[in-house]
Amino acid sequence: MAITDKIYVKNHRQLASQMETNFPKGAFSGATLDLLFRGENLAKLDDTTRDRILDFAEDFLDCDCEAAPHCGHPERKFVAYLLELRETGLGPQAMVDVMSDEYMVYAYPGDIRSFLDDSIRQLEAIETLADVDGRSDAAESARQARKRLR
Repeated sequence: MAITDKIYVKNHRQLASQMETNFPKGAFSGATLDLLFRGENLAKLDDTTRDRILDFAEDFLDCDCEAAPHCGHPERKFVAYLLELRETGLGPQAMVDVMSDEYMVYAYPGDIRSFLDDSIRQLEAIETLADVDGRSDAAESARQARKRLR
Protein backbone atom coordinates (compact mmCIF):
# COMPACT_ATOMS: atom_id res chain seq x y z
CA MET A 1 0.00 0.00 0.00
CA ALA A 2 1.39 3.42 -0.95
CA ILE A 3 2.08 5.97 1.77
CA THR A 4 -0.43 8.34 0.16
CA ASP A 5 -3.13 5.77 0.90
CA LYS A 6 -2.28 6.30 4.57
CA ILE A 7 -2.60 10.10 4.59
CA TYR A 8 -5.82 11.26 6.21
CA VAL A 9 -7.81 14.47 6.44
CA LYS A 10 -7.44 16.03 9.87
CA ASN A 11 -10.70 16.97 11.59
CA HIS A 12 -12.58 14.88 9.04
CA ARG A 13 -15.87 14.90 10.94
CA GLN A 14 -15.76 18.66 11.46
CA LEU A 15 -15.13 19.26 7.75
CA ALA A 16 -17.90 16.86 6.72
CA SER A 17 -20.25 18.69 9.07
CA GLN A 18 -19.27 22.12 7.74
CA MET A 19 -19.79 20.95 4.17
CA GLU A 20 -22.96 19.06 5.09
CA THR A 21 -21.84 15.91 3.30
CA ASN A 22 -19.84 12.71 3.83
CA PHE A 23 -16.58 11.94 2.13
CA PRO A 24 -13.74 9.43 2.63
CA LYS A 25 -11.15 10.15 5.28
CA GLY A 26 -8.23 9.45 2.93
CA ALA A 27 -6.70 12.71 1.69
CA PHE A 28 -5.81 11.24 -1.71
CA SER A 29 -9.08 9.38 -2.23
CA GLY A 30 -10.64 10.41 -5.54
CA ALA A 31 -13.94 11.31 -3.89
CA THR A 32 -12.19 13.41 -1.25
CA LEU A 33 -10.21 15.32 -3.86
CA ASP A 34 -13.32 15.95 -5.92
CA LEU A 35 -15.36 17.10 -2.94
CA LEU A 36 -12.82 19.26 -1.15
CA PHE A 37 -11.68 21.15 -4.18
CA ARG A 38 -14.99 22.21 -5.64
CA GLY A 39 -15.61 25.92 -5.15
CA GLU A 40 -19.02 25.53 -3.56
CA ASN A 41 -17.62 23.21 -0.89
CA LEU A 42 -14.69 25.46 -0.04
CA ALA A 43 -17.05 28.38 0.53
CA LYS A 44 -18.67 26.47 3.41
CA LEU A 45 -15.40 26.15 5.35
CA ASP A 46 -13.94 28.57 7.87
CA ASP A 47 -11.12 30.80 6.62
CA THR A 48 -8.24 28.93 8.28
CA THR A 49 -9.38 25.55 7.00
CA ARG A 50 -10.01 26.91 3.52
CA ASP A 51 -6.53 28.47 3.43
CA ARG A 52 -4.84 25.19 4.37
CA ILE A 53 -6.84 23.26 1.80
CA LEU A 54 -5.97 25.82 -0.85
CA ASP A 55 -2.28 25.53 0.13
CA PHE A 56 -2.55 21.75 -0.26
CA ALA A 57 -4.19 22.16 -3.67
CA GLU A 58 -1.59 24.67 -4.82
CA ASP A 59 1.38 22.60 -3.67
CA PHE A 60 0.21 19.13 -4.73
CA LEU A 61 -2.72 19.30 -7.16
CA ASP A 62 -1.46 21.96 -9.52
CA CYS A 63 -0.65 20.24 -12.80
CA ASP A 64 -1.70 20.59 -16.42
CA CYS A 65 -2.77 16.99 -16.92
CA GLU A 66 -6.17 16.41 -18.42
CA ALA A 67 -6.90 13.85 -15.68
CA ALA A 68 -5.79 16.12 -12.80
CA PRO A 69 -6.05 15.63 -9.85
CA HIS A 70 -6.37 11.91 -10.61
CA CYS A 71 -3.20 11.70 -12.72
CA GLY A 72 -0.76 10.48 -10.04
CA HIS A 73 1.18 13.74 -9.86
CA PRO A 74 -0.33 14.80 -6.50
CA GLU A 75 0.82 11.56 -4.90
CA ARG A 76 4.33 11.85 -6.37
CA LYS A 77 4.60 15.46 -5.20
CA PHE A 78 3.50 14.47 -1.71
CA VAL A 79 6.06 11.66 -1.54
CA ALA A 80 8.76 14.16 -2.55
CA TYR A 81 7.48 16.50 0.19
CA LEU A 82 7.79 13.72 2.79
CA LEU A 83 11.32 12.90 1.67
CA GLU A 84 12.27 16.58 1.84
CA LEU A 85 10.93 16.79 5.39
CA ARG A 86 13.07 13.80 6.35
CA GLU A 87 16.13 15.29 4.68
CA THR A 88 15.79 18.33 6.95
CA GLY A 89 16.33 15.98 9.88
CA LEU A 90 12.76 15.54 11.08
CA GLY A 91 11.69 12.24 12.58
CA PRO A 92 8.37 10.55 11.78
CA GLN A 93 6.38 12.27 14.57
CA ALA A 94 7.75 15.69 13.66
CA MET A 95 6.94 15.03 10.00
CA VAL A 96 3.35 14.23 10.96
CA ASP A 97 3.18 17.42 13.04
CA VAL A 98 4.46 19.56 10.16
CA MET A 99 2.10 18.10 7.53
CA SER A 100 -0.78 18.47 9.96
CA ASP A 101 0.03 22.12 10.65
CA GLU A 102 0.67 23.01 7.02
CA TYR A 103 -2.06 21.08 5.21
CA MET A 104 -4.52 19.63 7.77
CA VAL A 105 -3.56 16.07 6.85
CA TYR A 106 -1.98 13.45 9.05
CA ALA A 107 -0.56 9.96 9.09
CA TYR A 108 0.47 7.58 11.81
CA PRO A 109 4.16 7.92 12.70
CA GLY A 110 4.62 4.15 12.28
CA ASP A 111 3.39 4.41 8.69
CA ILE A 112 5.86 7.24 8.04
CA ARG A 113 8.64 5.19 9.62
CA SER A 114 7.79 2.20 7.37
CA PHE A 115 7.70 4.47 4.31
CA LEU A 116 11.14 5.88 5.15
CA ASP A 117 12.55 2.40 5.77
CA ASP A 118 11.15 1.18 2.43
CA SER A 119 12.63 4.22 0.70
CA ILE A 120 16.06 3.49 2.13
CA ARG A 121 15.81 -0.18 1.08
CA GLN A 122 14.84 0.86 -2.46
CA LEU A 123 17.79 3.25 -2.64
CA GLU A 124 20.10 0.47 -1.45
CA ALA A 125 18.78 -1.77 -4.22
CA ILE A 126 19.26 0.98 -6.81
CA GLU A 127 22.78 1.55 -5.55
CA THR A 128 23.65 -2.16 -5.78
CA LEU A 129 22.14 -2.59 -9.25
CA ALA A 130 23.87 0.55 -10.52
CA ASP A 131 27.21 -0.72 -9.18
CA VAL A 132 26.68 -4.10 -10.88
CA ASP A 133 25.77 -2.32 -14.14
CA GLY A 134 28.89 -0.14 -13.94
CA ARG A 135 26.91 3.07 -13.50
CA SER A 136 28.96 4.63 -10.73
CA ASP A 137 27.24 8.00 -11.14
CA ALA A 138 23.80 6.49 -10.48
CA ALA A 139 25.17 4.42 -7.61
CA GLU A 140 26.69 7.48 -5.99
CA SER A 141 23.48 9.46 -6.45
CA ALA A 142 21.48 6.70 -4.73
CA ARG A 143 24.10 6.44 -1.98
CA GLN A 144 23.90 10.18 -1.26
CA ALA A 145 20.10 10.16 -1.28
CA ARG A 146 20.09 7.22 1.13
CA LYS A 147 22.46 9.02 3.50
CA ARG A 148 20.21 12.10 3.51
CA LEU A 149 17.27 9.96 4.63
CA ARG A 150 19.04 8.25 7.54
